[in-house]
Amino acid sequence: MSETTVIIRVRDNGPYVVEGAVQVLDAEGKPFSIPAGKPAFALCRCGHSRTKPFCDGSHRTAGFQASERAPTS
Repeated sequence: MSETTVIIRVRDNGPYVVEGAVQVLDAEGKPFSIPAGKPAFALCRCGHSRTKPFCDGSHRTAGFQASERAPTS
């Protein structure tokens, strides 16, 4: 794998937003299709998306709540 910068942002009450050139693989190592040239995509973390592992906005109606913060020290 080549060295690139990938940023994963944890959104309050929402998905993980991934920015950068990455592959998402299933448990068998098969890649999910991510449209070329797309600068970012969101991964579901609420468990309610109909397009898993990608977010479809279901967290909004599922009442998902999470607001983790990185440790300060």
